[in-house]
Amino acid sequence: MEFKELGITEKILNAVDEQGYKEPSPIQKEAIPVVLSGKDVLGCAQTGSGKTAAFAIPILQKIYEEGFQNNRKISALVLAPTRELALQIHESFTAYGKFLKSRCGVIMGGVPQTPQVKMISKGLDILIATPGRLLDLINQKIVNLNSIRFLVLDEADQMLDMGFINDIKKILKHVPQNRQTLFFTATMPDEILKLTKDILKDPYNISVNPVSSTVDTISQYVYFTDKSKKNSLLKYCLLKNGEVSSTLIFTRTKHGANKVADFLSKNGILASAIHGDKSQNARQRALNSFKDGEIKALVATDIAARGIDISDLSCVVNFDLPEVNETYVHRIGRTGRAGKSGVSLSFCDINEVDLLRSIEKLIKKNIEVVEDHPYHLEVSEKVVKEKPKGNNRLRSKSQNKIAKPIKKDSNGKNLIQENNRQRKSNRKRD
Repeated sequence: MEFKELGITEKILNAVDEQGYKEPSPIQKEAIPVVLSGKDVLGCAQTGSGKTAAFAIPILQKIYEEGFQNNRKISALVLAPTRELALQIHESFTAYGKFLKSRCGVIMGGVPQTPQVKMISKGLDILIATPGRLLDLINQKIVNLNSIRFLVLDEADQMLDMGFINDIKKILKHVPQNRQTLFFTATMPDEILKLTKDILKDPYNISVNPVSSTVDTISQYVYFTDKSKKNSLLKYCLLKNGEVSSTLIFTRTKHGANKVADFLSKNGILASAIHGDKSQNARQRALNSFKDGEIKALVATDIAARGIDISDLSCVVNFDLPEVNETYVHRIGRTGRAGKSGVSLSFCDINEVDLLRSIEKLIKKNIEVVEDHPYHLEVSEKVVKEKPKGNNRLRSKSQNKIAKPIKKDSNGKNLIQENNRQRKSNRKRD
């Protein structure tokens, strides 16, 4: 199927063609005709499935066909949980609407509001916003949402995790009831399901690429190693083939991201870190430098796990395994996009084996173990396949020894403890 078969106007088709899109993705095939028909949509699709185009293209077309509102009043509002995702959505709307002369703007926290206020005063057709800054500008009576015809909530489950749900409920009070609402989420917890019932009217349900699935074009590998050796292993992996390819590295904490970026820079690998403590301008500079190839490694917390679209990203490294299983799928989904191949490397220390097992259970596959490297941990077959019960189950190669499993009798009693107890009892009787 081609995009022109979805009933898209020629001006948008030309813009889509300039982006190099040839065929619509599964969610685009399903969602675009439904949005054009005017129905509400409840879409469950993971990041990287092409859902931005699935709602941006039909919204642009409907605004164009129905006509721009007087004084460029806001027709469409798109809510996103992070600044990076908001900027990415803005880029997509701008690209697809290139030949429509539509006006699109983005507002978010972390930057001065004055330029955003000036932009709004000139009139917009489409507004992309993070909830906190939008609510702030609404309360200041700078933004008026009375003319909204299309409302999109993107990555709604992440908004729930980030505590934005109350802000969203407040924003909804300022949006007309007579509107078309599009709701996209990667998972469907009970809180999200309840929210959809309050804001959607007889929605068309679409489920494509569930969050538990990983893209087939991504080769996934796991490296067992000591926590203290992760930096050295990372350097080894990045330099193994000579030239460093573009690599996105995920850490669990902001401090960890800074430490890894500093380590790489000191070892001749240009790197930057992005996380919530960085200013928006610093985050954007680092991201742009990475996209432009000025730096080869970008170290990030899970702020970058969704919504960042980087062309030709070669590799994703899970320096720390995520504590939420689904985050693994979002992280590695930064590579292997649009049918291209990608590589995911995960570093697993003794305390992360539980997390690895949970991830493999979610994605319903065993991740291939790489042993041929200088920092490998010897891992017994039993530890690889079963959930570890203690830190003595995984030993480094230097220890040259693997702890034996505790022997138990048929009733599950610890035989060693039982024998010791018996010997003490005998000594007392003697």
